[in-house]
Amino acid sequence: MEFFAIHGFSCNFAGCNRNVSSFMKILITGASGFIGSFVVEEALRQGMETWAAIRPSSSKRYLTDPRIHFLQLDFSSEAKLTEALAPHCFDYIVHAAGLTKSLHQEDFYKVNTEGTINLVKALINLQMPIHKFVYLSSLSIFGAIREQAPYQEINEYDHPKPNTIYGKSKLLAEQFICSVGNNFPYVILRPTGVYGPRERDYFMMAQSVKNHIDFSAGFKQQDITFVYVKDVVQAIFLTFNHGMNGRKYFLTDGKVYSASDFSQLIRHALGNPWLLRVTVPLWVLHALTFVGEWIGHLTGKVSALNRDKYHILKQRNWRCNVEPAMDELGYHPHYPLERGVKETIEWYRQEKWL
Repeated sequence: MEFFAIHGFSCNFAGCNRNVSSFMKILITGASGFIGSFVVEEALRQGMETWAAIRPSSSKRYLTDPRIHFLQLDFSSEAKLTEALAPHCFDYIVHAAGLTKSLHQEDFYKVNTEGTINLVKALINLQMPIHKFVYLSSLSIFGAIREQAPYQEINEYDHPKPNTIYGKSKLLAEQFICSVGNNFPYVILRPTGVYGPRERDYFMMAQSVKNHIDFSAGFKQQDITFVYVKDVVQAIFLTFNHGMNGRKYFLTDGKVYSASDFSQLIRHALGNPWLLRVTVPLWVLHALTFVGEWIGHLTGKVSALNRDKYHILKQRNWRCNVEPAMDELGYHPHYPLERGVKETIEWYRQEKWL
């Protein structure tokens, strides 16, 4: 896959006929998704003119506020994106659209990498005078590094070695954004595992605990980090005024946990059901994810048990340095894991997921 650096981009107001007193205008891609829908809610709360980028097939379950404006975008085509965005002039763009699992590896690159490239190129072609473009990346771009105990924090100057297709596709998107030059006002956020209401992968663990099984893989120490979805949203909006162009920030709740910490907090929030803890060797996990992916291809349904999931669960060190986000953005997590899990489980119950 070949990428071309775009230099000499400068912002002007050509084509943007807007009263200076009008509300700040924000576009959120992936608006119908887990994180995107929370970004939409916060933008509305702050009184912004809020545009939700969706696909024709996107659910609007969490996008019912009548103040939301909708925009259908086709990320597979730079030309179509340019045409769809041309009538608009956004102050802020939060690019939260992305694929986290798929039956076909090439889809990760089509959506996460090429979709991002097409969007950035369209914005540059239009010379849209955005104040900030926030790209939601992932800690997964670094892969299994600093795996020798005692584990050290991953920092922004470490060399990424992604061990998942998802991580590789997000890294390639990051690299393209960085190639466009300093005149494009971007900030990249790299959250660790994001959990909260509306999220389905961690929900599977809550289901398992409710059914009295706590499953983990590998006997070597594993340091895990988490970040609650509302803290991710907090960081996104802090970047608008405080994010330094071209910077990349890790996001966690500032603490480090074990796998049993998470399951134990879920258990408490569920009323302390009895629990059987099952720890299997990594080779068993590898076999399970191989079978899960094989069944997914047979049935045509994406399985949560796949090769990417194996590498994620196998990785032992998820520590990362969040001090730059705290120092430069003023980011201070409001949701330690105990509070976030409690609120999440309450939402699952209210929505009858559990």
